[in-house]
Amino acid sequence: MTKPRLVSLLLLSTTILTPSLAWAQESTTPTASSDEDTQATPAEDEAEAAGPDVSLPGGAIIVTGQRNRNVQKTSTEVISVLSTEEIARTGEGDIAGALGRVTGLSVVGNGYVYVRGLGDRYSLALLNGSPLPSPEPLKRVVPLDLFPTSVVASSLVQKSYSVNFPGEFGGGVINLTTQAVPEESFIKIGGGFTWDTETTDKLSYTYYGSKTDWTGWDNGNRNIPSVLQDYFNSNTVISPSSDLAKELGGYLVNGRNAVIQKVNKTQPNFSGNITAGTSFDLGGATLGVIAAAGYSNTTQTKDITRQRAQGITAATDQLFENFNAVNTDNRIVGNGLLGLGLEWGDNQIRWTNVYIHDTIKHTGLSLGKRENNLQADYMRQSTGWYERQLIDTQFVGKFKPADDTQIDVRAGYANSKRLAPFEIEAEYLRTNVDSDSYGSQFVNRLGNGNQDPTTITFSRLNEDVWSAGADVTHNFAPGWSGTVGYAYQINTRTNSRRSFAIYANGNATQISNFGLLRLDVLLQPGTWYVGDNGVNYNLELREPDASTALFDSRLLNHAFYAKVDGQLTDKLSIDAGVRWEYAKESTLLRPIGADPTQATDLKNEYFLPAVTLTYEIEPGMQVRLNGSQTIARPQFRELLYQPFYDPDTNRTYQGNPFLEDSKLTNAEARFEWYFDRDQRVSLGAFFKKIDKPIESFLTGTETFVTSYANAPTANLYGAELELQKYFYLDSLGGKFFESRRLVLIGNYTYTKSEIKVGENDTVRVYGAGTGTSLATDYFVDGAPLTGQSEHIANVQIGLEDTESLSQQTILLNYASKRAVSRGLANSGQPDIFEYPGLTIDVVIRQGFMIGDKEIELKLEGRNLTGRGHFEYQKFDDGKVNYNTYALGRMFSASASIKF
Repeated sequence: MTKPRLVSLLLLSTTILTPSLAWAQESTTPTASSDEDTQATPAEDEAEAAGPDVSLPGGAIIVTGQRNRNVQKTSTEVISVLSTEEIARTGEGDIAGALGRVTGLSVVGNGYVYVRGLGDRYSLALLNGSPLPSPEPLKRVVPLDLFPTSVVASSLVQKSYSVNFPGEFGGGVINLTTQAVPEESFIKIGGGFTWDTETTDKLSYTYYGSKTDWTGWDNGNRNIPSVLQDYFNSNTVISPSSDLAKELGGYLVNGRNAVIQKVNKTQPNFSGNITAGTSFDLGGATLGVIAAAGYSNTTQTKDITRQRAQGITAATDQLFENFNAVNTDNRIVGNGLLGLGLEWGDNQIRWTNVYIHDTIKHTGLSLGKRENNLQADYMRQSTGWYERQLIDTQFVGKFKPADDTQIDVRAGYANSKRLAPFEIEAEYLRTNVDSDSYGSQFVNRLGNGNQDPTTITFSRLNEDVWSAGADVTHNFAPGWSGTVGYAYQINTRTNSRRSFAIYANGNATQISNFGLLRLDVLLQPGTWYVGDNGVNYNLELREPDASTALFDSRLLNHAFYAKVDGQLTDKLSIDAGVRWEYAKESTLLRPIGADPTQATDLKNEYFLPAVTLTYEIEPGMQVRLNGSQTIARPQFRELLYQPFYDPDTNRTYQGNPFLEDSKLTNAEARFEWYFDRDQRVSLGAFFKKIDKPIESFLTGTETFVTSYANAPTANLYGAELELQKYFYLDSLGGKFFESRRLVLIGNYTYTKSEIKVGENDTVRVYGAGTGTSLATDYFVDGAPLTGQSEHIANVQIGLEDTESLSQQTILLNYASKRAVSRGLANSGQPDIFEYPGLTIDVVIRQGFMIGDKEIELKLEGRNLTGRGHFEYQKFDDGKVNYNTYALGRMFSASASIKF
C-alpha cells in the first residue's frame, strides 16, 4: 500500500482527508465506482491530488467514488470547501472575509459568520475539528477575523447535520484546517501596504498610551496599580468619600490614557508574514515541521451618525439623542503557528499550536444633542485598549490496528483572554445660554447639571476549553462501515467588570470652574484633596455596578454517537446515526461584598438523529436528502443579568436568566451536477423549524438596553443556487490565450424567516416580574429573525493562467437588509435594520521566477463602490440612523518571495 503523502501529516483531526494516491485505498466506506471515476487518467489523478486538505472529527467524509477527489461531490453531506487556492483567489487577509464568498454565508460585525441568515449563535466554529473559545464578552463563538488566511489551509462549511459534530448545530459548522507540512523545505516571506480613502493621510485621533502600542503589547503603563489591585481583591465596595477613594481616584486618569491627540496624516495600513516548513527522514518514520508568524497594523476612522428614537417618529427634535461621532481604531494583530507531524507505517500523529494576539486602541469624540435639553451641546470623549488573545494546542492521532479498522483520537486545550484596562468615558456640556457665564464653553460637571459622570472601567475575561474525543471506524461489510465515538468538552469562563464613576459635589460655581480643566488635570491626584483645604469642591468615587461586577460560567458536555454509512444500492448511499448529548450550562453572579447569587443552571440531555440519502442519477449527477434535529444554547452572558457596554456598536446589553435552549428540526434537499472537473451547478432547498429561538429586544426609554428572550417559535426556509464554470480560451489563438481560461463562479441564496407569535403566547423576561409576559409585548408576529438577509449573492469573474500564477478577478457581493435588533419594546417601533448592499472588489495576482525564487505580486481594490455601513430604523416620517458611517475604498499592494 502506498503511504499517504507527508503533506497530509499536519491536517489530521480524527482522519486525514488529503487527496493522495492512497486515499481511495484507505477510504472507510468503499463503494461502487462509476465509469467516470475509474477511467481517470494519471494526469487527472495528479490534478485531483492537489485538492483541499480537510480535517474533521468522526471519520472520512469521502463515500462515493474511490478515485474522484472532489470533496464536495464525494462527501455524504451538503458542504462547501474553500481550498488554499480558492482562499488566495479572494485575496482576503482573514478567513472571515474569504468565507463571505461562500454560498449562503454572510459576515456580520467583527468577523462573525452567519450561515443561511441564522446568527452566530447558530454557527459552530472548529479548528482541525476541535472547539475554540471566544475572547468576546458577548459571545461564545470565536470571531473568525482573528484567523489570518496565511495560517489556514482550507475552510469547510457543512450545512447539513451529521452526528460526528456537536449537537449545537443550527445554521452549520465551519471547520478551519491549518497549514500542511510540505514535502520540500521552504521559506516564504511577504508584506504589503493598504491605502484607505476614508482614513489614510487624513485626520484621525489617538492618545499616547505607551511607546510600545504599535506592537499590540503595552509596556506596563496600563498595569493596574498595586493599591487598586488590593481593592479588587478585597471583595468590598468602596466608600465614595473615603481616604481610599481619594487615593484610588488619583491613579485612574493621567495624560497617557485620557488626552486625545490629533493625527493630521494617518499612516497607511501595513502587514508582514513569514512561513517555513521542512521534513526529516528518521529511518522508518518521517517528521514534518511547519512554522508561521505574521503581523498587521491597520487604522480605521469612522464618522458615525448615532441617533436614538424613544417614540414612533423620526423628527430630529423628538429624538432621545442625536450625535455625530468620530472614532479611530488602531488594530494590531500578531499571530504564530507551530506544527509537528510524525508518520510511521499507517499511523500518524500531529501536534498543532496556534497563537493570536489582537489589540484595538480606541479613541473617540462625539458631539450632539439630547431631547431633554435641545439647546445644549454634549461632547463625549472615550479612550480604550482592548487586548484579545487566543492560544490553542491540539494533539490528534490516527492508528490502523487492522486493514478494516481505524482508531482516531484527539485532545486539545485552548485559552482566550480579553483585557480592557482604563476604559475612560467623559462628557462635557455647552449650554449655549447667554445668561450662563459658562454657556459658550464645554464643561465637565461630573454628574451634575444633566451630565453623566466620568467613568473608568477595568474588564477582564478568561476562558479555558479542554476537549477530547475518540472514534473507531470498522468496515464490517463491502461498501459499509460503522463508526462509534465519544466527545468531551468543558468550557470555564471568568469575567470581571469593575467600573468606577466619578461625581463632583459642592459649590456649583466651583464645579463649573474645575470642569473647564482638561480631563487629566481635572482628575489629577491633588484635585481629590482640595476639599480638605477649605475649597467647597469634593470628588466622589463610586462603584455603581458592584452588584453585577463578577461572574463565572461553565459548560460541561459529554456526547456519544454511532453512525453507519454505505451503499443501499449501486446508486443510493446512506449516512445515518444518532448522537446523545448531556450538557450542563451554569452561570453564577458574584456581587462585590455579598454572597453569590443562585446559579442559573441549564441541564439537559438530547438524542439527536441525522440521516442523509445520496442518489446518483448518473455519473457526476446526484441528489441529496437530509433530515436532522439539533439544538442551540444561550451564550454565557445572555444568561447574566449584568450590564455590558460595547463601544463599537454603542449598545448596552443585559442578559436574561430565564433563557432556555432552542430546538431545531432541519430538512434539506439538493441537486448537484458535476459536469466537468472542478465545474458544477447545484440547486438546493432547506427548511428549519426552531422551537423557542433566542431573540434580542430593546428596552428602557432612556437606557436603551438590549436584552434577550425566547420567542415562541420560528420558521426559516429558502433555496440556494451555485455555479462554477471555466471557459478555456486557447481557441482565441495567440500565445497569451493558449494557457488561459475564464473563471465564472456565482452563488445566490434566498432565505425567508418568520417569528410565530400568537396573541396568548408568553415569554419570561427577568426584571419584568416573576411570572410570564405576553410575547406580543416583545415580538411581532411574522417578523424576520435577527441577522437574516433575504437575498445574498456572490459573483467571481476572473481570468487565470492554468500553467503559472496569473489571476485577475472581479468579486461582487450583495446582501439585502437584515434586522440586527428589535425596536423598543412596548412602543410600536420598527426593527433596527442593517443594509450591507453591493460591494465590488478586484484582485490581481501575478507570479514569476527570479532564478530559483518564486515571486508573487498582488494588487487589490476593495469596496470600489464606496458602500457605507447603514444601520437604521425606518419610520413613517423618515429614517433614524442608529449607527451609520462611510467606509473607504481600499487599495493594497503586496509581495512575497519563496525560497
